[in-house]
Amino acid sequence: MKQFTYEPKGRHRRSSLVVATLAVFVAISGSALAATAPVPLGTAKSFVVLAGAGVTNTGKTTLQGDLGTFPITAITGLSTLTQSGTNHAGDAVTQGAKKDLTTAYTTAAGAGPTKAIPVELGGTTLQPGVYSGGALGLTGTLTLDGGNNPDAVFIFKAASTLITASASQVKLVNVNPCNVYWQVTSSATLGTGSHFVGTIMALTDIHLTTGATVSGRVLARNGAVTLQANTISLPVCSQ
Repeated sequence: MKQFTYEPKGRHRRSSLVVATLAVFVAISGSALAATAPVPLGTAKSFVVLAGAGVTNTGKTTLQGDLGTFPITAITGLSTLTQSGTNHAGDAVTQGAKKDLTTAYTTAAGAGPTKAIPVELGGTTLQPGVYSGGALGLTGTLTLDGGNNPDAVFIFKAASTLITASASQVKLVNVNPCNVYWQVTSSATLGTGSHFVGTIMALTDIHLTTGATVSGRVLARNGAVTLQANTISLPVCSQ
């Protein structure tokens, strides 16, 4: 009887151990799979301004990165533009970057799983992940908190426009600005004196009004980029 009673208990303990081990493995694997991957920018990564229908600048603008536009190659206002990168205009480098931008835009558009966000982003604090909304707006401050993960990724998908108000800002807490992406199905407009963070990938136009600054990139697939005494700084990216 003792042997009969003991053996089932032993098997039960061994089974419990296996189940517990599998549960931990599944939990770890699920967590790893849930991590959002950075959007691959390819050769578009070196551009702070990339357009499809030309670039227009008014006032003293500073670009800390490359500039290019294709298939419409017109760039106006270069006399008041200071640039630390290269003006590729519509050359082969720009054409390659435009192809990579299309891939990046499509990748961001298909990223998931998504969390719904309200039209107004101001006054909110968000954790890493993929967010989807309609016409996105920002008045005041949007805080992105990476928690304890310095490699945290944020992807925002706007089904329509992205418009930020004057003096609005994106604030980062333990987040690499290289890992913030904005996929905009229509146009993007940054308000006067606003400070924006991340890579904007718009299907049509991108407008920066007077004094708006960006830590990231403004990349327009098919439309034009309009600048007005702005500063766009290319962050240092590891990926």
